[in-house]
Amino acid sequence: MYLCSAHQRGQESVDDLRFSCAMASRRRVKAKRAESSLGISPHAPAEGTCSSNRRTEPARGRGVASPLGRSASFSGSGILPRWPWQQRVTMAAGLFLAGLLAAAQAWCVNAIHENLLWFSQLTEVEREISFRTECGLYYSYYKQMLQAPSIQEGLSELIHDNLTESRRTINLLQRMNIYQEVFLSILYRLLPLQAYLEPVYFYIYTVFSLQAVYVIALYLTAWLLSGSWLAGTLTGVWYILNRVDTTRVEFTISLRENWSLPFFALQVTAITCYLRPQLSTFQQKVMVWLMYVTTLCFCLTWQFNQFILLVQALVIYTLDCGDLLTTTQVTTLYLVQVSGLLSVWLLQFCNSMILGSLALSFVVAALFVRHWQSALKTGGLLVRLARVLLHSVLVLLLTFIINYLTKKALQLRSDEHIFKFIKSKFALGPTRDFDASLYLCEEAFGRLPLDTMERLAGTLLLYPYIPTVLLLSGTLAVAVLHNLRPKGGAADEKRGAAAAFRPDVAYNLLHTVLYGLLAFSTMRMKYIWTGHMCAVAAYGVCGTELWTLLLRALRCDTKVLLRFVRYAVPLLMMGWLYYKFWPKLMEELSELREFYDPDTVELMTWISTKTPKQAVFAGSMQLLAGIKLCTGRVLTNHPHYEDKDLRERTRQVYQVYARRSPEEVHGILRAVGADYMVLENSICYERRHRRGCRLRDLLDLANGHIMDGPGENDPDLIPASHPRFCEAIKTDAEAYTALFTKTFQNKTFYVYRLKKKRKKSAKTSSEPGAKQ
Repeated sequence: MYLCSAHQRGQESVDDLRFSCAMASRRRVKAKRAESSLGISPHAPAEGTCSSNRRTEPARGRGVASPLGRSASFSGSGILPRWPWQQRVTMAAGLFLAGLLAAAQAWCVNAIHENLLWFSQLTEVEREISFRTECGLYYSYYKQMLQAPSIQEGLSELIHDNLTESRRTINLLQRMNIYQEVFLSILYRLLPLQAYLEPVYFYIYTVFSLQAVYVIALYLTAWLLSGSWLAGTLTGVWYILNRVDTTRVEFTISLRENWSLPFFALQVTAITCYLRPQLSTFQQKVMVWLMYVTTLCFCLTWQFNQFILLVQALVIYTLDCGDLLTTTQVTTLYLVQVSGLLSVWLLQFCNSMILGSLALSFVVAALFVRHWQSALKTGGLLVRLARVLLHSVLVLLLTFIINYLTKKALQLRSDEHIFKFIKSKFALGPTRDFDASLYLCEEAFGRLPLDTMERLAGTLLLYPYIPTVLLLSGTLAVAVLHNLRPKGGAADEKRGAAAAFRPDVAYNLLHTVLYGLLAFSTMRMKYIWTGHMCAVAAYGVCGTELWTLLLRALRCDTKVLLRFVRYAVPLLMMGWLYYKFWPKLMEELSELREFYDPDTVELMTWISTKTPKQAVFAGSMQLLAGIKLCTGRVLTNHPHYEDKDLRERTRQVYQVYARRSPEEVHGILRAVGADYMVLENSICYERRHRRGCRLRDLLDLANGHIMDGPGENDPDLIPASHPRFCEAIKTDAEAYTALFTKTFQNKTFYVYRLKKKRKKSAKTSSEPGAKQ
């Protein structure tokens, strides 16, 4: 506490006294700014001794507003002052390490991809087959754009596509998130790269480069939170070492999440920077534009963007209810989401699925109720808690009303299967639905396995993460309760200063908690959580909060000791990680494998050389995506499942693996325009899934038939009147040969050409009997 009195300054004039008091006041302001880096309590003392009776003094280091630190010092915490040249050196060192770790991640995934497949030595058809399932479908549009005579004609073919779904002309730019393939194909045409780089390498190098962007975004987030680029370095190291749980890009290159998550990480970095209080007006505007651009890119590259943004909107809403953000900040964050979604709606030719998204409905409802419920943040604690509860009920009710009316008005059913999956997953709806069961039976859509936690603990990631989240959650709860209490006199102001909570830390805390819950419920979503988890854990290790509380508990909270611990512990951890995992990483990078799938290569070669270019093929979604890429033939169905009619068509085409008569199957395939049918032994005789989750079981349940093999069946299921089609057709019985001609066969695939349907005969004795 600073004292200015005439008694102390007896030899000074009145003017000198006023000047001295003014300077003391300015020093107090600077000291508070220097202390504000402590996320829990920016007004807490930053210095102490091993005796709690000794009065602490505020730090006097002068801070410069910087996007990467609350002061321009190395730690950003105002522990010790730094000269401008030292600030520039530490900034340069931090950015250099960010680039180095980003390059290391990109190089690692590229090396692993090459070693897994020996990609550089594969033929063109083998390279294309390596783009499995929906990855092959997305890459086929990149290839299609490059093969088009001009950019304009290529775009026209995508907008008026009649190859992806037989007997239909669809706008692929509206239906699918393939702007990234369009952009890359145009860029490859315009840049002078054709003589030096093959198109496939330009594509995969771009995706691997986005992994570098991902690492940089996480690095900057940890740096912003802790004020130390050591946190960013630890984040990057953890991300690379936990590659199994942070990314799967090396074997699913074209997957939409590999394009979108780096932009989502950048958006989180921009939000973290935007919520820092010392930014100038210009810096805030830059951050708002960066948030909008990254949100736009994220939404444009992944069809599941609405569900990710919904969780983020819940984070913003919670911070608003806890009075942790200003009205301007809340409104800005909501409007960024709305602007991003509406921009994608326009770019996707007014895709109705975006207007019917829950995220958009929730944001509109939250803004509307917030505007009309102006008394939300007034009254006593119980009154405010009751108002927050009422406010939440109104927002949720209005969200569902807006969403229901929007879908009714637009006749929207594109995302219906996702809500069926959610209902079935939490036992809120029927479990026999074919579309929901397809998701429920896949391991990626199950709960997060426990061995994930074991792997994360093995790299020391889990140990600092859990106490950091628990400590910050408890402190956040205290801060929210204080914010909800009515403000009183000086004592309340003093308690408010002690309970202050940084909004950027609060956002990242709720972000990791909610996306962590999402990851535990659905394993595929863990890739959103684990990367950010690295940043939060690094913040706990390199930030001041955990160490300040620990040292105070030991009654040794000195500046020098705090600075030593914050730097020594992460360095020791990185040394241990290097000692334990560097040999394993080198062994993994040196392990050589080879792509080998001769049956699929033989099939694709036969289709390319022995069938008409306009031939229509029916089969499984995964195989047809590869046929589209390797041969360019017309498909009946494909893996991009976000269309009601396509889902129904897929279920019908899959009847080739159900117990149906040859006439029924022939009629179904002819109705969708199929000329050829491809059967796969791996599906017909599937053993990968348990009973009840095999594709043939899902079809039997949907058709009301008893499933194959030993085990219980629901009492309402009945025996089928026909044998399983994919098995019976191989017997070459007359009922099948009259409608289908076998044209290709190997150990894995059978291809049949559909004949014109014969006239109905009164005799049915030629049909094989039912198998039970």
